[in-house]
Amino acid sequence: MRTRPLALITALGLVTALAACSASPEDPAADASGSWTILTYSIADTNLEEYMMTDLEEIGDVGTQKGLNLVALVDRAADYTDEGVLGLDDWVGAKVLEIGQNSATVLDDKGDVNTGDPAVLADFVSYGIQNYPADHYALVVSDHGASWPGVGDDESSDGDSLTLAELGEGISDGLAAAGLAKLDLLGFDACLMATYEVASSLAPYADRMVASQELEPGHGWDYRAFDAVADDGSATVDELASSIIDGFEAQAKDEGDDAEITLAEIDLTQMGAVDAALKAFTDVLVDNAAGIGPTVGRSLAQTLGFGQSPDPDQDSFMTDLSIFTSQVGVDLLFAADAADDLTRAINDAVLDRVDGQATKGATGLSIYFPPSEPYFDEAYRELPNSGGWIDFLNTYYGKGGEIAQGPVIDQNATVEFGDDGVTITGFFDPDTAANLASAFIRYGTVEDDGSVTFLGEEDAFLGDDGSASGTYDLTHLSLSDGYDTMDAYLSLYGDYDTGIFTADVPLSYYSPDDAYGGDLLLSAVVDSATGDTISTTYYIYNEKTGTYGEFSPKPDWIIVPQVLSVMPDGTEQWYLTSDVGLYADVDSLVYDFPALASGTRLYLQLVVTDFGGNRASVAATVTVP
Repeated sequence: MRTRPLALITALGLVTALAACSASPEDPAADASGSWTILTYSIADTNLEEYMMTDLEEIGDVGTQKGLNLVALVDRAADYTDEGVLGLDDWVGAKVLEIGQNSATVLDDKGDVNTGDPAVLADFVSYGIQNYPADHYALVVSDHGASWPGVGDDESSDGDSLTLAELGEGISDGLAAAGLAKLDLLGFDACLMATYEVASSLAPYADRMVASQELEPGHGWDYRAFDAVADDGSATVDELASSIIDGFEAQAKDEGDDAEITLAEIDLTQMGAVDAALKAFTDVLVDNAAGIGPTVGRSLAQTLGFGQSPDPDQDSFMTDLSIFTSQVGVDLLFAADAADDLTRAINDAVLDRVDGQATKGATGLSIYFPPSEPYFDEAYRELPNSGGWIDFLNTYYGKGGEIAQGPVIDQNATVEFGDDGVTITGFFDPDTAANLASAFIRYGTVEDDGSVTFLGEEDAFLGDDGSASGTYDLTHLSLSDGYDTMDAYLSLYGDYDTGIFTADVPLSYYSPDDAYGGDLLLSAVVDSATGDTISTTYYIYNEKTGTYGEFSPKPDWIIVPQVLSVMPDGTEQWYLTSDVGLYADVDSLVYDFPALASGTRLYLQLVVTDFGGNRASVAATVTVP
């Protein structure tokens, strides 16, 4: 389990500022101005269609005008909304539009196309550049994002998406056909795309990239930000990027979902330096492989993560690269110089960024790092290894596999009730304690058949004395629609310094006639000091892309909380808490944290994991006083 504390970005007393920095004076893109053509590749043949029609209306608020051309390929779905947009009636399939002032002109009716085909992207890029010549060009790709696996989910084409290789192919071929060397700006209005892998792979095709490390709210960007380059032709690419970031933040605040936002502008011309610095850093770690495992594991467990889920099969395993690097540099003196160089290179590449209360300190670029090899996706090996990251992961997982003895914990746990709830403490064999990387507790009620219905999990702490401990406050989450009330599973993680925590709640979604609609994740950001819920967002899991996207449940549909059941033989299974469920009118749902009733038989389990993924646990059954 990974936590989300705000990490210390300091190495050997050298503080590397992670605030936005300005482009270097040698960078020609920083000073260039003139006319613009902005191309939007809108993959709206998904459950985001309604949001993306609103995006088109925002583009229409700006509209094509002197010095600014706004062109979009819009592939619409058959199922999600039948509303027209910009004066056009609803349609199914793809159309290329010139977007005017609150209007649109159809340039090409393409019918049913596969937006996951790089040739379709290439054709749109070349068409837009050749037919709308300008001094500067931007391409924005909008849909579900999945970090290094790519972007898009064309539902009428069997959920086909654009991999990183296909994105590069589509953009490169389109630029070549139009006779253009590269774009000024490449944007992803999509989840999880601000990653090292994306930026490094696509650096040859654009000077700048704007993308998010975390899941994006469904409304995505505020496209009225394009107005920044519409005035007198004096705006630069960095001013356009900053306008997009500022507009995104302002709209998220207006919508009340700014607590978990991230968005950053990346100078792709600096990615060569980031590649080299990452290679030097990973080389140092690989060369000193024998001693890095426990420190790397603990650093990963303490680093801000993105696209997280209580179910590891649905976790993106993306971690903030600069925070992770800095923490390793603090604890491994032989890696301090290389860590500082990499942190500085990332800082130079990230020109502007925004974060939220639950993503405080996000530095602009994340990287794929599953905590142990069983969670590693072999498809990742198909990516370029320019920064040596795959070599490092191979070494790290190899050392984890060499651990001769997994954690050993004394089965006589100490349990104490106090003002904060109940605390369970366990002690480890000192010969295995050195390899420990993380700890968490989970808690549940004991059923008559001896099974345990787990109600939640949260962070525990590894002590310096060979102990680990975790505290549970003896409350549990319940959801009510005014008719029925049901228990729900709560995965809680956050920053103990700021008191801002994220609560993830797994749900299932059904139509009124009981047709399965998918797995949902309710993500709520909570201020532990005040008890206030800062934001609540619903995400739906896409099995094809392997990631979540924001979702608006239909009020007459049904959501059913999931809880984890563990049988006496140790078999674990997620199951639905009810055959009835709750109405998915999310604005009317009531969240409560009632205390467990006195006399409840409570099962507490303290789990520790070493950097090789080996686990040990100690448990106790107590009665709530």
